[in-house]
Amino acid sequence: MHDRRWFLKSTASVVAAAGLTSLGCQRLGVGAGAEIVVEPEPLFRISLAEWSLHRTLGAGEMDHLDFARAAAEDYGCEGVEYVNTFFFDKAQDQTYLAEMVMRAEDQGIPSLLIMCDNEGRLGDPNDAARTTAVENHYKWLGAAQLLGCHSIRVNAASEGSFEEQQRLAADGLRRLCERGDEHGLNVIVENHGGLSSNGAWLAGVMELVDHPRSGTLPDFGNFRIAADERYDPYTGVEELMPYAKAVSAKSYDFDDQGDEIQLDYERLMRIVLDAGYRGYVGVEYEGSELSEPDGIRATKALLERTRETLAADYA
Repeated sequence: MHDRRWFLKSTASVVAAAGLTSLGCQRLGVGAGAEIVVEPEPLFRISLAEWSLHRTLGAGEMDHLDFARAAAEDYGCEGVEYVNTFFFDKAQDQTYLAEMVMRAEDQGIPSLLIMCDNEGRLGDPNDAARTTAVENHYKWLGAAQLLGCHSIRVNAASEGSFEEQQRLAADGLRRLCERGDEHGLNVIVENHGGLSSNGAWLAGVMELVDHPRSGTLPDFGNFRIAADERYDPYTGVEELMPYAKAVSAKSYDFDDQGDEIQLDYERLMRIVLDAGYRGYVGVEYEGSELSEPDGIRATKALLERTRETLAADYA
């Protein structure tokens, strides 16, 4: 396995040195008579958010340590996005984290980010509580660095007026971003309920934070501000994409043609691509009609079909 990874990395370096582009398939000779066909880079790669298996994990039908294997072997995804609640007491367990690293490396897929919940409100109006929330996330920055992630995903919960919540959330986020600098990690915020599901509000928070490590993780479906208030997902994604360092393809249910019945994936992915984003898009199935495995596969298939449809427009 290690020899195989070394070979793949070495080959990639040779290809890069040759200046090959992703505009079409090209060939590179390696040795006498040998050649490697280099496929064009896809518009985006597809990762798997661990929350897609939250019922399976919660029922004890899968161990968190098996997530990377399942993502690669069972679902054919190219990256993993962890959720801290599935290994909440292991953030500083070096042996456990090293095992996670090995499991992902054995599958040849990167660990992209950790979604962090239950660590306090980064926009808490109480100064001491806000500081505690910031510091509670420090251990996850350390864990994410060890795992090789590019970001931790956090929440921007607060209370008060529209502007006051922006100011408080920006304060907590900036302080955490400054700590993230020490780890070489981004701190990204998902639209995740409350005012964070108001795209204009969260975009305003990003402007106030004004730090290169800060960013967003636009989620296609998390635009419920309150029980009786929802934000337009297309407007929201468009407002958040200028700051995006990851994207979450939330899905719920599908029709007989395999299309998501609540969300227009082609429209959403056009917004994503028009913003210049070419990173990973994470499958995050949260429906109830399909099983989690079937929901993951349906979401991935829809993303693949959408990617193929849009390829010519974004070549």
